Amino acid sequence: MCGRFAITLPSDAMAQLFAARPANTLPTVPNYNVCPTNQVHVVRAGESGRQLDALRWGFLPHWYKSENGGPLLINARAETVAEKPAFRAACRDRRCLIVATGFYEWTKSDEGARLPWYFHRADGAPIAFAGIWQDWGSTEARQGTCAIVTTAANDQVKVIHHRMPLILEPEEWALWLGEVGRGAATLMKPGADNVLRFHRVDTAVNSNRASGAELIEPIAEN
Repeated sequence: MCGRFAITLPSDAMAQLFAARPANTLPTVPNYNVCPTNQVHVVRAGESGRQLDALRWGFLPHWYKSENGGPLLINARAETVAEKPAFRAACRDRRCLIVATGFYEWTKSDEGARLPWYFHRADGAPIAFAGIWQDWGSTEARQGTCAIVTTAANDQVKVIHHRMPLILEPEEWALWLGEVGRGAATLMKPGADNVLRFHRVDTAVNSNRASGAELIEPIAEN
């Protein structure tokens, strides 16, 4: 799964990288501790080109009566996203890229303590998670929501966690966004083992109130 991530790239740089027109209101960056229900940076394709928007991280199916009307859907499994009633229409017609600098996963110590690890691209480039989105709510209070698509972990990541976000390379963005026809399902597989690097970080990030660049700094393992 992916339950926490960081984004440090300025919004104008994101817009340039993804050739997208930025919305007027985007989340504040840097944010080293992006949590579920936060607003996140999302790239979507439209008739007039790509748009960089802010969406709520936590997908809300149309039948939810409130934001708390069911489970918090921050991830969608690649293996079932095209079949689950909550996700199948979005998987077909509303795919997006969710922008990050890195993400966190956890292991447990022998004593049961949660030990965080920070993953980032080996080449230093931003990460584009595969995502799906859904507009939810009444006309007066309508909001965009999204979830990150996850896959089985590759050999590199599985030493920390058995799932990982679906990470797309630049040459795959257009296909995922539906800009070049069909075939997005072929992208839903674990990425190459050499794409990411990871290191232990301080347990301060275990709190959703923690902030600051020190959250992603490596620490020595005991």
